Amino acid sequence: MAISPSSRKPLPIEVRGSADRPLGMSPAQFLRDYWQKRPLLIRQAFPDFVPPIEPNDLAGLACEEHALSRLIVHDERRDRWQVKTGPLSEDDFAATPDSNWTLLVQDVDKWDADVAALLQPFGFLPSWRVDDVMISYAEPGGGVGAHVDQYDVFLLQGLGQRHWAISDDPAAPKAFRTDVELKQLQQFEPTHEWLLEPGDMLYLPPGVPHDGVAFGGPCMTFSIGMRAPSQAELTGDLADYLAERLPEEQRYADPDLKPAAAAGEIDRAALKRLRESLPFTAALDEDALRDWFGRFITRYRNAQTPLPAVKPLSEAQLLAQLKAGAELLRHPWSRLAWSAGRIGATLYANGQAYPASAELARLLCAQRSLGFSRKPSSAELALLLPLLADGHLVLRRARA
Repeated sequence: MAISPSSRKPLPIEVRGSADRPLGMSPAQFLRDYWQKRPLLIRQAFPDFVPPIEPNDLAGLACEEHALSRLIVHDERRDRWQVKTGPLSEDDFAATPDSNWTLLVQDVDKWDADVAALLQPFGFLPSWRVDDVMISYAEPGGGVGAHVDQYDVFLLQGLGQRHWAISDDPAAPKAFRTDVELKQLQQFEPTHEWLLEPGDMLYLPPGVPHDGVAFGGPCMTFSIGMRAPSQAELTGDLADYLAERLPEEQRYADPDLKPAAAAGEIDRAALKRLRESLPFTAALDEDALRDWFGRFITRYRNAQTPLPAVKPLSEAQLLAQLKAGAELLRHPWSRLAWSAGRIGATLYANGQAYPASAELARLLCAQRSLGFSRKPSSAELALLLPLLADGHLVLRRARA
């Protein structure tokens, strides 16, 4: 008899591991039920775990010139965080307080073969997915604050105890604080809390808010992190890869070109040609493609760009000058284009985008100078003032 989804037992968030089953289950079951889906605490994933590196050796590595290390001190009373990037020195460690500080050293597996051996139990993952083993040493109260990682991580407790709090609420806020160097969350409301002992391991998929704090005494945690390039990184590198291999003679072409209906417009026919010449743009919707191309083509092959105005005009000053017969001149180094969207239009100037009406955008692209026999509307002023401030338009006062 088939079991209906509603009658299935919820998957446990805590299991017990063993020497031959560090995940508390088979790798296949873990990948099916937890990997990139939900957090999991594995008690005694590594029974009788003995750290493969001593805290003093970790501190010594942090002093090496090419090691990636950070020393983070938290002033709990004032909630201020101080971050010092390595290479560190003995004086840096001598100046640390008795509590509320942590040392982070990345890529320790590249420096120490015994630490690298910790990766063997994770051989069920593609080796190219594994990034590094980062080690955190902390005195009581030490941590980096509540934060979110954008990659999978296994947090193996190696020395002492660490209190972990996580939130598996998909609606949990993830805005960052702006007053600290670290990417800490503005708000953090945990849904689960545990105290991890040596050999315990916490798995977190990407995007799970969490906060780990050393408890009771010195603490050392081994973080096995994954490589997870962003779509922006993948796209940028792919574009560079393709650009290096495409022949120079393959260019944007428009043998089907018709007389321009409006000066400077990037019309639907142009966007269609772009999709045909750049197949990977299929992932972009029309608004994104239009915005990218408008910025690109007005920046492409520009020898110089206009300088911003030293003292931008106020709205009152501009209106007074236009009323007196002044004209707006397009800067000779300013290249303009525009495109109509579903709502309104956008004017592009040397890679910058400005909301605009289609009528004014077309006029600015069609004419080198523009005068006003009437008072500009508030929407027109909202475009003209930034263009003047950024140097794309220059005011030519009326002759006396």
